[in-house]
Amino acid sequence: MLQRLGGSVAQRGLRGTMARIAQEFRPRNTTDASWQLEPLDTPFAPFALPCSETPRVSVIVPIHGKLPYTLACLRSIASHGAEAAFEVIVVDDASPDESVAVLGRVDGLRLLRNERNLGFIGSCNAGAAAARGAHLLFLNNDTQVTPGWLDRLLDCFTEEAACGIAGSRLAYPDGRLQEAGGIVYADGSAWNYGRFEDRDDPRFLYRRDADYVSGAALMIDAALFRQVGGFDPRYTPAYCEDMDLAFAVRAASHRVIYQPESLVVHCEGISSGVDPFAGVKQYQIANRATFVDKWQSVLQNQPAPRTPVETALHHDERSHILIVDALTPDAARDSGSLRLINIMQLLRELGWQVSFMADNRKATPEEIRRLGRVGVHVLCRPWSPTLATWLHREGATLDAVMLCRHYVAGPNLGLVRRLAPRAMVLFDTVDLHFLREQRAAEHAGSTALARQAEVSRQRELALIRACDASLVVSPVELDMLRAEVPEARVELLSNVHEVHGRTTGFAERSGLVFVGGFGHPPNEDAVRWLTSEIYPRIRASQPDIALHLVGDIPEDMRPQFAGAGVHIHGRVDDLDPWMAGCRIALAPLRYGAGVKGKVNMAMSHGLPVVATSMAAEGMYAVNGETILLGDDAGSFAAAVLRLYEDETLWNRLSNAGLLNVQQYFSFEAARKTLLHMLP
Repeated sequence: MLQRLGGSVAQRGLRGTMARIAQEFRPRNTTDASWQLEPLDTPFAPFALPCSETPRVSVIVPIHGKLPYTLACLRSIASHGAEAAFEVIVVDDASPDESVAVLGRVDGLRLLRNERNLGFIGSCNAGAAAARGAHLLFLNNDTQVTPGWLDRLLDCFTEEAACGIAGSRLAYPDGRLQEAGGIVYADGSAWNYGRFEDRDDPRFLYRRDADYVSGAALMIDAALFRQVGGFDPRYTPAYCEDMDLAFAVRAASHRVIYQPESLVVHCEGISSGVDPFAGVKQYQIANRATFVDKWQSVLQNQPAPRTPVETALHHDERSHILIVDALTPDAARDSGSLRLINIMQLLRELGWQVSFMADNRKATPEEIRRLGRVGVHVLCRPWSPTLATWLHREGATLDAVMLCRHYVAGPNLGLVRRLAPRAMVLFDTVDLHFLREQRAAEHAGSTALARQAEVSRQRELALIRACDASLVVSPVELDMLRAEVPEARVELLSNVHEVHGRTTGFAERSGLVFVGGFGHPPNEDAVRWLTSEIYPRIRASQPDIALHLVGDIPEDMRPQFAGAGVHIHGRVDDLDPWMAGCRIALAPLRYGAGVKGKVNMAMSHGLPVVATSMAAEGMYAVNGETILLGDDAGSFAAAVLRLYEDETLWNRLSNAGLLNVQQYFSFEAARKTLLHMLP
């Protein structure tokens, strides 16, 4: 049951209390225009619920009367369904109305009836005893679900280590946030984080550990539920049982996760009333005392009652890091984004609280959602202030700041040093900008570019000297900087990739693929060289070999590269079809710096690569064993044609590429660097 204990000045502070008072006097709608809620006054007509004989999830809905709300809840489930197989169990707790007669006409519903009134806890435990699913989802009857309500909770059990409980983001019918996970203080009082706030504020849109989540929409591993004894009957009939269950789950070495992607609308007070001195509500105070008595030793580790809410929220995290990059990362846009997202995921796994701000303070709802999925709080307009204002407020909480790219780090380094004085400052070069410019100058024979490269070199080296540690992605760059600035601390933190593995074999594949957007000049040069000099040689020998170009290529430029056999796909959200369907990945880069994500990505899927020596730099790759190399159009085309017909060579390169990523570019390799480097 949703907790409302301890909602006092002690928890919120004076400023929070004044804001809370202001919220109450704002005009509000009775419903949110964006909702498509099931009406309560719809005359009953029989309908069907999805029902599996072998469900992954058992949805348990305890009821005591309030039939219109129960029907609306069930209709919302019927409307939105779920990808995972599930069953719905309604436990009727001796309802005084016609609930049993009416619900018996809902096809697919498992209807249980208590012989006597057992209360919320007894009904939930009875439903759990009859459940067939590996996971239990307790759902109040005064809720309505939205798309993804069940599947996103289930994600937590596959994506979060040791997840024992996952809870939804709860909203009122008028659209305001009701709860984004709960905070428990050392005296046993509790606070619903985000109550009455904007439900789309990024503060409430990232996955994180919570002290507890409301029993109004709570999923738990069924075996774990039984292991800890279910909802403790000492809290009968209700209140504090969800908080107690969360503490019991943590005592069993599992985590409680708040999952914002599961959004459930909750008509609070319908199932239990709102009067704290009457009905079920009167048990709040007595059950809080029971809770304190049971968990007294554990509560000593909870935040003190006057701890500010935002500080109390993260009391379990070891450290706090702010990351600032030029743009909000998007893994579909570039390999640098994928690397940064994976680094942030690793930091979360290591117990860090991660905040991110783009230099332009922009982030799309989809970008916020994707970073929220790995537990990152995105600081962006219109919800967050400028970096300077945010650092004035939060700088003292930071243990580390990572500034990405020299043109972001340079203007902000002094600000960070001044306002986050105890934070370790990391400069993530992403790749050495000056080295890429030097090579572009050499490729173009441009003295102007060479002069610009020297200016960039001086700036980047100065930043490396001024920061506590600097990160590079390539061992070549690591050796270069250790020679140039031996007094500076430089660490290798390369690209980070999941090892996807090979899903299809040689004979099932056809065609060539190049991945790279024109936002990165070396990619544009590579496509020009590939389509004008390399691919014509390949097609002259093997006209049935298709070339697939994947990445941001402006529409007005595409006719330059179009031709027989060339397929321009543009930017795509999922590379898997090309990684699994093409026979060879190409990396014909003639200049650049760093380690090439396109090469890592292909190898992580077991897709062999033909590349230039420049593209293979820093890859620990051996020509003929891990990769095939060609530095002029003729040798590059010859390597492609050789590999395209040689299944034995193809399999050798595929296996070696997978091993290469595992050894040098995996999550485990990056984890070791982070553990070694961070305080």
